[in-house]
Formats: sequence, structure tokens, C-alpha cells
Amino acid sequence: MRKLVYLFLMIPMISFSQQLKYPKTSKGDITDEYFETVVEDPYRWLEDDNSAETEQWVRDENEVTFAYLKELPNRDKISQHLTSLMNYERFGAPFKKGGKYFYFKNDGLQNQSVLYMTDSLASDASVLLDPNTLSDDGTVALSSVTISDDAKYLVYSIARSGSDWNEIFVKNIESGDMLDDHLVWVKFSGLSWYDGGIFYSAYDAPEAGSELSKSNEYQKVFYHKIGTTQSKDVLIQESTEHPKRMYGAGVTEDKRFLVLSSSEGTSGNAVSIKDLSGKTAGFVPLMESYEYDFDVVENIGDGLFVKTNYKAPRYRLVKIDFKNPVEDEWVEILPEQEDVLESVSFNGGKIVAQYMKDAHNIVSVYDVDGKFDYELTLPGLGSVGGFTGKKEEDESFFSYTSFNTPGEIYKYNFATKSLELYFRPKVDFNPDDFVVKQEFYTSKDGTKVPMFIVHKKDIQLKGDNPALLYGYGGFNISLTPSYSSTRMVFLENGGVLAIANLRGGGEYGEDWHKAGTKLQKQNVFDDCIAAAEFLISSKYTKADKLALQGGSNGGLLVGAVVNQRPDLFKVALPAVGVLDMLRYQDFTIGWAWAGDYGRSDDSKEMFDYLYAYSPYHNLKKGGRYPAVLVTTADHDDRVVPAHSFKYAARLQEYNAGELPTLIRIDTKAGHGAGKPTAKVIEEYTDVWAFTFYHLGLKM
Repeated sequence: MRKLVYLFLMIPMISFSQQLKYPKTSKGDITDEYFETVVEDPYRWLEDDNSAETEQWVRDENEVTFAYLKELPNRDKISQHLTSLMNYERFGAPFKKGGKYFYFKNDGLQNQSVLYMTDSLASDASVLLDPNTLSDDGTVALSSVTISDDAKYLVYSIARSGSDWNEIFVKNIESGDMLDDHLVWVKFSGLSWYDGGIFYSAYDAPEAGSELSKSNEYQKVFYHKIGTTQSKDVLIQESTEHPKRMYGAGVTEDKRFLVLSSSEGTSGNAVSIKDLSGKTAGFVPLMESYEYDFDVVENIGDGLFVKTNYKAPRYRLVKIDFKNPVEDEWVEILPEQEDVLESVSFNGGKIVAQYMKDAHNIVSVYDVDGKFDYELTLPGLGSVGGFTGKKEEDESFFSYTSFNTPGEIYKYNFATKSLELYFRPKVDFNPDDFVVKQEFYTSKDGTKVPMFIVHKKDIQLKGDNPALLYGYGGFNISLTPSYSSTRMVFLENGGVLAIANLRGGGEYGEDWHKAGTKLQKQNVFDDCIAAAEFLISSKYTKADKLALQGGSNGGLLVGAVVNQRPDLFKVALPAVGVLDMLRYQDFTIGWAWAGDYGRSDDSKEMFDYLYAYSPYHNLKKGGRYPAVLVTTADHDDRVVPAHSFKYAARLQEYNAGELPTLIRIDTKAGHGAGKPTAKVIEEYTDVWAFTFYHLGLKM
């Protein structure tokens, strides 16, 4: 207890005993056998999200957790500060349909952003759809929208309580009336307008009670004609032989082609094209392999412009003739470069190529034949979103953000090459007070890994600063600079923020991604451990002042790294994490992650590898762990909360240290998308109160 006594000398003592009494979690006698290895799973019963026993366990755990969090010092100040930081007006980049402009705006503390419409950006806009009116508590969120070419209809999908399940509705923009159209059991779907209707993806209705946990199989693509019932929708694509195959359909801007993409995981897809002009029948396959990524970004006549990592790990842009799509006839428009080709759009008769250079964006402009024209000057080291214009229009909008720059909107004219600041948020802090820099450190195997570091200019780095290390490291997802009001609470009070670009992400293309997958997943954990060691050796912080945070695949990262090196961290914050690596594939969309993780039933080698790092299975009886706050939500049907339930139960059973190991289970919330502002403030008030207290950070 000597360590805790010292802690209490630094921070006011909270009013109840640190010896928390966790709920007693019953254990079952359940085992599985993998390749002659018997694995115990005593908390399997917590996978049943409909049982009365699980519901009671959730209530009991939350009672302990919230009683603890409620008594932490600075909690009210943190809530007030966070509310102030989030209370600023923010815009999305405007886009144009039928001669009208549309954009999203949040006044500050609105739970959901509102969709506006105007004839001119110089005129006042009217509210087209306010999601805040769809529920009393802001837990109904917009998932996606599409607007008819003549701006007569708004088609939108909503998600309730954070679930991935969506419902589609239709509004007559001219009259303001809602139509009777109502499509259900929509999931992992875009919305693409065509000829008075939409293409969308959906599943058969699941059995009652299994909506949030059952494996998602047999996805289909439909066409829905506006004004008809869902039962009349036309089936466009399905596969009765491949239950795990997923489909998405979209129409090119000129409505000439229907692009059908099919995938069997989170990376790699096959693409087929249908000529909607009626000149040819059926779909023409462009690529039938599922090994590489193919994204049809535009067409000019029969020429299809496709961004791909086929024979180009850092991506390239090729033009494929629809009438003669054989590979020998492909024309390379933008060859692979040293920087990763992140996205491509066609604006003002130009190709706009957004590249990623050491995890931040640069934008280059080319003619349609791939001849370089110029590089667009950006405000700084940050991330770009957009461009929203059309290929024949000179006007376009894009967003820009960095760690100390909330989302700015810029208007660009390709004819005059003029850049104009359209919107800059007014925020309750001074961006110039902060340092944003990039460091490169060496991982265990000698690989150089980049890491962004952000802190106030006036703090002294003497090796004892409270610090937060954030990582993800998976699914080709890149952590580029972005502003976060929730992180600003930590930064403004003297914390050091470190964002590590671990392998498994897409920062350096497909090779970087693959280097952190399957039998190389340990590289991700090694990169994270090396990042923590670098922060300590470089005098940014020390182990007793360092927190580790990550969500989803990043929650897996936190669980695995803390198991392997609990001595490196004082606080661990795994959010909505994938924590049972032997059974993740059995729930909802988990099977799609096998491309990154492999499966426990693939082979003995793969099982042994997963079993060796699975966070739930590698907690040590009698281990001494950092202060852990697990966060999850009852409607998370992406990474089901059973992962967090089982992990927290075993962690509380095994932990022999003095620091708390708690789980916070949100209600009417999901994996994170669409979470209302009020719930974000509530959650991060608790997360920061917990982190501030255990890192010794005062306000």
C-alpha cells in the first residue's frame, strides 16, 4: 500500500475506500478444444446479452463503477471544461444537387448535426432534416443521405442507439412531406440514387433477440423505387453459396454505370460493372479476385478510372475500358509513388489526388491523362476531407483539420486556382498555444515508426509529465492529424498527447498494413511498446504518468500490450475492444476481420498465435495491472460487449494490484458512430476524471 499512500499525498483522498468490492461474477464449467489444446471459458454466459443474469451483472458492475467515478476529484470541473470546449459552431463541407447547396451544421452542443439547404451560400439556409427531433435523447443518428439529381427527394438512413442496423426513409424536399417509404434491416449500406429510386444493401430479418449478436450473413443488394413498399424492391445481387460475401452498389455520376463491389472481409474486393444505358446486358467483371482493393472513382465515357493496390502497395490510378477490360489494355494514369495515394476525385476538369506522406496529407492536381499540374498549398501539417465538387464544375469545397485546428472549410476554384477560407470555427482555446510535431522511433525489429506528439508550448518536459499514448494498428486505417475537443481537455491541463502510427494501419500502404496482420500481429504490439519506451527515454513522461488508450481494434491493442508490459503504464483505457481472439468471428460481422486476424480454427499455427496474445486469455492470475477503465455499450453490434464483459470479469478476478479495474457500460449506445454530444460529454468526463486522478493531473 506504500504506493497508494504516496498517491494520496499528491491528490485529495476520495471519500470511500480504495479496496473496491467488485460484484461476484459466477463461473461456468465451459471448455473448448482447439487442436488438442483445452481452453477454459468460465465467463461464456456473459455472451448472452438477453439473459436476466447478464442484465443483473451489468447493473451491478455499473453501480460499482459509477459510485467510484462520482467521487473522483475534478470531475465537475472536467465536465464543465469539456462542455465549454465542445460548444462551438461547426460545419461540414457544402455539396451541390439540383442547383441547391446542402451542408451539415452543429450549433455547438446539439446532440446531432443538422442538414441545411439553400439556393445560394450567400443566403440564409433552411433546415432540411434535424435528427435531434427524431428522439428525445439524441440517440437516433443519421447514417447516410442521398439527394435526387433534381433535388426533389431526400433519402436518408438512421441508426438507433448506436446500432449498425439502419432504417431508410424518404422526404419530399419541395413539400416537406414524409413519404410512406420505410426500409428495414439495412446494414453496411450506401445509398445511391438512380432513376427515381435507390440501390441499397440489406439482410434478412434476424430472429427476435439475436439482432445485436447473431452473425450477419447473406447480404443482398436491392433497388427500391420511391413510393413503393419494401416488399416490391428488386433483388439485384445475392449469393446463396457464399453466406459471408458482402455487396455494395453505386452509380457513376453520369448514371451510365452501376458498379457492384463484393468483398469477403475488410480488405480486397471484386468489381463488376453494368451498363445502365441498356446497350449491353448483365454485369461485366473488372476484377474477380478478392485479394486487392479496387475503387471505381469516376468514368469518362467508356473509360473507368480505378484506384487500386493491385501491383502497387501504395496505390495507383488506372483507366480501364469497359468494352475491353483486359489487364493488358489498362492505362496507368497515376503510377505508384513513394507517398500513399489515399483518394482521388475529379473536379473542374482535373484529377485531384490526395496523398499521404508520413501520415499527413498533400494534394496534387493532374490533368485527366495524368500529367502533373501543381500541388495545392495546405494550411499546415494536417488532414484533408473532400473534394465535394463535380468533374465539370470549377467550384469545390474541402475540409482541413489538425491536432490544434478544428475543422476548417475551404472553397477552391480550379479555373482561377484561388483558395478561399469559407469557414473557421471560433473555439474556446488558442491553437498557437500548442506544439504539434512528429517523431520517428525504432521498434523492436528495427522498423522506423512515426508518432505525432502534441503539448502546450509552456510545459517543461522533465520526464514526469502526464501523457496519453493512443494507437490503433489495423485494417489499413491511418491515424492522420485531426482535432478532438475531448483530447483538448487533457492537453489544456498540461498533458502530452502521443499518436503512434503503428503497423497494421495504412500510413505507408498495403505492405505496412500486412506487416501488422495475422502471424505478424505482434509487430503492432511491439510498435506500441516501443512508442511508450521512446516517450519515457525522451523525457516526455515516465511509466507512472503514462496512459494507453485505444478503441475497437485499438481496444485489442490496449489489452494485449498491457498484458505483455503492465509495468509501462499507470492507466489503461480499452474501449469497445476485440478482447476474445478465439471467438470474435462468431458474432455479427466479426468473421469479416479474419483477413487481419486469422481465425482460431484456421490451423494449429494460427490458433497458437492468437491464443498467445488474446487479451482475455492472457490475463495472469495474481498479476498487477494498471488502473483500467473498460468502456463499452449495450447496443454495440460491431464489437459485441461480451468481449468487454468477459475481459473485465476475469481482470477483476485475477488482479492482485491495488489499482481499480472497472467497466463502464453505456446504455442506448453502440460502437461510437452517431453518439449524441451529451453522451460524449458524459463518457469523457468519466474517462478523464479516472485518468487525471491516477496520473496525478490537476485542474
